[in-house]
Amino acid sequence: MALIEDVFGIISGSISGIPTIVIMIFPFIVGLIIGFFIKKLLKIMIIIAILALIASFLGIISLTNIANELGYLVSLYGPQVYYYVSLVIGILPLGIGFFIGLIIGFLLS
Repeated sequence: MALIEDVFGIISGSISGIPTIVIMIFPFIVGLIIGFFIKKLLKIMIIIAILALIASFLGIISLTNIANELGYLVSLYGPQVYYYVSLVIGILPLGIGFFIGLIIGFLLS
């Protein structure tokens, strides 16, 4: 119970004179926007994957080349993504609003 009281104490406080709830609105709105775009991007990626499978079946492209390129992109940008995700999770009271906005934005788009 003390942990919950501490979290509510942080939320009801202020950061540099700005109420924390006002600061928490910004990650929530960013989460809504990113969730909306993730769902749209997911639809596009499913269509691209189906087209890639059809093209692979017809012999136009090779899936091994695509897998190698994706592996390269993951090794190149993976650490940066991990770093920024850990930053968002690190500021948990502010990050909760982001993740709630992300889920709502994903489900409502």
